[in-house]
Amino acid sequence: MAGARFLLQRSTHGLLLLSSRPVPAFSSPFLSRAHRLSPGDDEMYQRTSVSIMQKELDGGVMIHSYSSQGFNIDGNKVFGPCAVLPPAILQWNVGSHKDITEESVSLFHMLEPRIEILVLGTGARLERINPSVLALLKKKGIAVEVQDTPNACATFNFLTSERRVAAAGLIPPPVSTALDVTQE
Repeated sequence: MAGARFLLQRSTHGLLLLSSRPVPAFSSPFLSRAHRLSPGDDEMYQRTSVSIMQKELDGGVMIHSYSSQGFNIDGNKVFGPCAVLPPAILQWNVGSHKDITEESVSLFHMLEPRIEILVLGTGARLERINPSVLALLKKKGIAVEVQDTPNACATFNFLTSERRVAAAGLIPPPVSTALDVTQE
């Protein structure tokens, strides 16, 4: 009888019977379809109400494409580096990854509600960001993901689709000469 479960059941004559039929682990003689909770049974009996403070955007801001000139963000053409702070899209006054300073990221940590993660796109390739900038953002409670711009766009779109509170600082990649056709 090791591991066997028994259920105590009340017979029609008021006697308690021991039954050896299989019993789910959550079974209880007190839980049945006929049992109704009353205010004395449980504090969960109280009614719950929900207030919608702000309607959510359907999918959030999405970056549809990028080029050496800028970005297409939800149909808006943005030229040059930009800061994507849903629902706003701003020009970002940086020329290259070297211009990403504590001052240039200050707009990201002043936001309310506070962003969870900042995605930085550094152009055509991944570049190192000044450690003091990363330390400042960490101190402010903002996680930072530094990537090349194509991957940063994809990461931002993924985080937004997951309804994360994310922002992006993006530098367009320069014109690539790898696919240029030259005639001789």
